[in-house]
Amino acid sequence: MTLSLNQIKEPIAEHMTEFEVRFRESMRSKTALLDKIMHYIVKRKGKQIRPMFVFLSAGLCGKINDSTYRGASLIELLHTATLVHDDVVDDSNLRRGFFSVNALWKNKIAVLVGDYLLSKGLLLSVDNQEFKLLQIVSGAVREMSEGELLQIEKARKLDIDEDVYFEIIRSKTASLIASCCAVGASSVDAEDETIDKMRTLGETIGIAFQIKDDLFDYQLHNKTGKPSGIDIKESKMTLPLIHALSVSGRPEQRKIIRIIKGNPDQNDVARVLNFVQAHKGLEYATTKMEEYRNKALELLDTFPDNPMKHSFIGLINFTIERES
Repeated sequence: MTLSLNQIKEPIAEHMTEFEVRFRESMRSKTALLDKIMHYIVKRKGKQIRPMFVFLSAGLCGKINDSTYRGASLIELLHTATLVHDDVVDDSNLRRGFFSVNALWKNKIAVLVGDYLLSKGLLLSVDNQEFKLLQIVSGAVREMSEGELLQIEKARKLDIDEDVYFEIIRSKTASLIASCCAVGASSVDAEDETIDKMRTLGETIGIAFQIKDDLFDYQLHNKTGKPSGIDIKESKMTLPLIHALSVSGRPEQRKIIRIIKGNPDQNDVARVLNFVQAHKGLEYATTKMEEYRNKALELLDTFPDNPMKHSFIGLINFTIERES
């Protein structure tokens, strides 16, 4: 049975409530325009899955403390900065069903807002001498940038095979969830071996999480608000398509690649979706996603049983059984 987010939060509910208060405070600015934008960003916050990973990881490895709160805030500040910058790069006007910062205040202001958020994260770390946490999260931001650039580079030729795909999503998505788990463990002074294990756990979860996101794009009627086939329109090679291409003949491969390269319309997208379904790309990606979930659960099984572990299992399952 899949636990709801409220059920998953139970062991850390008070910490999450306190975190929200502290995070709102950390976003304040004396500049009126900036404060208005910060208020808008906080108001449209998502499920807060990443701070949950921080607190559950800390609770699994020790006792949650002020350092844990700072680690969760650091993750959210730097993650939010990357989202603001991503919307500028992608020329996206929507984020979680709301207008993006660049849609409301234009690109120049959005870039500066992203820079401001990055600086707040740096100052939060330096002012409190949280250098280990800063090192962990900065490494994730570097990897996310490298992963995005690798994807852009490969999208030009559409020569992404399965190995390259996993390298991209490990960097783009999994590195941040890996840093959440490592930050949680580090904040409670866990041993280096435990921090490394938590980082691996988070990376494994992050890969499963991204495969789930990729599968949404191939569902004709999903609840994400994300139009089916948007990755195809943007020439993004995700696992269902990569597998379908790998098991098809050369003439069919060339035909599909030509469609994707040619600014596909909705009819073209439908052809690609049918091609992927016919070659069992969705089943293959789902199997891979389940493999990564099972790897994560096996790693988690090495920790003692307690309410934090139970919720952690629930959060892992939630990330790949969610409907949005």
